[in-house]
Amino acid sequence: MVERMAERRKEPEPTELIYEQTFRWIHERADKKQKGVIVVRGKDLEWEQSRQALLKFYSYPAVWDQQGAPGWFLFVNHIKRHSGKHTHQGGLGLFVLEGKGYTVVNGVKYDWEEGDLILLPVMPGGCEHQHFNASEGKPCYWLAFIYTPYFDAVGNPLQQKEVSPDWKGPSEMPHVA
Repeated sequence: MVERMAERRKEPEPTELIYEQTFRWIHERADKKQKGVIVVRGKDLEWEQSRQALLKFYSYPAVWDQQGAPGWFLFVNHIKRHSGKHTHQGGLGLFVLEGKGYTVVNGVKYDWEEGDLILLPVMPGGCEHQHFNASEGKPCYWLAFIYTPYFDAVGNPLQQKEVSPDWKGPSEMPHVA
């Protein structure tokens, strides 16, 4: 039988203490926020047809390091006929910019119109919902406000149940549980 000899080596001392790393990280983030973008111009953004809806994203993780107030998902949803149907946790607001429609949350219909605020409820397992334009052919838009630290804290069981009728991509529906 062959014997192995292991040599014990002393771990290198950290070059920076964890507290100091944390302190530096907090100040670097604060500096980025102070220098971040204050005005995001809608005319500079593209519409994106997703499996859920036609969306225009103002704030999302890939641009947070460039913005003065990171941590928000902010996007406009253009509802032509209806959105896809999905489930995720509530605790977010949808402000109706233009049009008239309704949202079905867990099988219950809620009417809304321009100037209304739709508040999706926080509930075990999230809430299943879908949005409809009550006047097909007329503009219908709402703006979503999702603060991710809160959204993440209450759980986010995102599952796509049905796709938008305007979706032209692959038919399989991935989900994040």
